[in-house]
Amino acid sequence: MTQENYFNRQIQLWGEAMQKSLQHKRIAIIGAGGLGSTLAMALGTSGIGRVDIVDFDTVSLHNIHRQIAFTLEDEGKSKAKVVAALIQKKNPFVETTAFEMDFAAFRALDNRYDLILDATDNLPVRAEMDHYAKEVATPWIYASVEAFHGQVCFFEASDFSAMNISDHKPAGIAAPIVMHIGSLQANFALRYLAGLAVDKDKLYYLHFDDLGALVTQKFGMPI
Repeated sequence: MTQENYFNRQIQLWGEAMQKSLQHKRIAIIGAGGLGSTLAMALGTSGIGRVDIVDFDTVSLHNIHRQIAFTLEDEGKSKAKVVAALIQKKNPFVETTAFEMDFAAFRALDNRYDLILDATDNLPVRAEMDHYAKEVATPWIYASVEAFHGQVCFFEASDFSAMNISDHKPAGIAAPIVMHIGSLQANFALRYLAGLAVDKDKLYYLHFDDLGALVTQKFGMPI
């Protein structure tokens, strides 16, 4: 098996040189739940050279319906380990490490990445992530989902503290919106890592109206 064969359709999209450039990129996905599962599936098989997964939690039964990396057999197992193992089963050209720890412990390791992806459900942790990303001059992509809506923002210069930071507990959620928002987040990530244009420091808010139509709004973030 060769990379040219495995990544054939992406090479058709942007050529061998751009595809090979992804092999030198490193990303960290913080959280291995709904968003983290989607990100891992979308980016773990894209040609990015290193995809690390950070999560201290284990798989619970109520997670599985919306967290596409897990099956019933994974209940009670480490989320980070299951997701990392699945990536490696799907893609022989990726390196990945499962970090079974919270973000505070992970940031103390001082690993460096080209991009950090938020797949948590905790606003204070996201604020900590923003602070750390600015310390190490690394962009990060925020995302959140709840019920039938979600939001995504590529943070580079803007300040996450402008958002309402509280320990909000999410309400119910439908599985498709998790994958929808995770896919948008992954598209931003892949475009950025491939050197394509990305609309940065803009908050995308997506929701379905009463008729089931998808509505997308975009807001500039303060810098």
